[in-house]
Amino acid sequence: MSKPRPIEPAHDHDDAALRQRAARRSTLVSVAANLVLTVAQAVTGIVAGSQALLADAVHSLSDMLSDFIVLFAGMHSGKGPDEDHQYGHQRFENAASLALGVLLLAVGVGMLWSAAGKVDPAGDTPPVGMAALWVALGTLVLKESLFRYLLSVAHRVRSSMLAANAWHSRSDAASSLVVALGIGGSLLGYRWLDPVAAMVVGLMIIRMGWRFGWNAMQDLMDRGADAHTVEAIRHSLLSTPGVLGVHDLRTRKMGDLILVDVHLEMEAMLTVEQGHAIAMEARRRAMENRDVLDVMTHMDPVRRGGATVDRAAG
Repeated sequence: MSKPRPIEPAHDHDDAALRQRAARRSTLVSVAANLVLTVAQAVTGIVAGSQALLADAVHSLSDMLSDFIVLFAGMHSGKGPDEDHQYGHQRFENAASLALGVLLLAVGVGMLWSAAGKVDPAGDTPPVGMAALWVALGTLVLKESLFRYLLSVAHRVRSSMLAANAWHSRSDAASSLVVALGIGGSLLGYRWLDPVAAMVVGLMIIRMGWRFGWNAMQDLMDRGADAHTVEAIRHSLLSTPGVLGVHDLRTRKMGDLILVDVHLEMEAMLTVEQGHAIAMEARRRAMENRDVLDVMTHMDPVRRGGATVDRAAG
């Protein structure tokens, strides 16, 4: 069995505030970059007659819209518990990722449909101007840089929503590479490669949208934590003095955080006060993992022979 990963410092209100500030700042950088790209690609695509560059402009526009979704979700997911949301608002991030996935699917299908109607292997496709290639190459460099920046922020604050937005930018960089290749082929005389490149971009967007939407839907349906994280939580609980065993350990995602339910096996002759103290210490140790939002424990008394007294009842 692999060794559980080290437990990281506990999360607190300062951690949540840091996540929100980092999300807002990085997303505003993405908005500015996508605004510049959308205008440059759209204008150049029209002037140079490139379907692929126009498709990439639509892609950049969808990125800007998804950035606003991220900003909206970031404002709400950082709110604390209230009467209607007693576990907090972390699932706003999951909902935002689902919305981003649906948006990408819609954009990808529309681009694929539009580009398919413009493919003409007979050679009647209009020529593409050289300026389109330079803009496509510039877009590739900027998108890759934006991806690396956003992913570093996402890893630092541990946000799946920011990570989704970062990988969205990486898909943009890949699509810009396809666009550059299509435009280059068109300039070499293979004019049909420009709309084909637009179709490939549409397919890439559809694939990315499906991935984001499916993962977000799984989290909204109470998907459990990964096996490595569960093993780390189990290790923390079992290392608590007085805990003889652990069973029925269950987890469910709440945004980027985790809710835990677990049965702790303890000596049957302990007093209620002693058992409560052990359970609270086990809970504290589990919550040293910064991913854990809360732990609900149930105490199961165990006789010296090892038989659990009330496991069936619990």
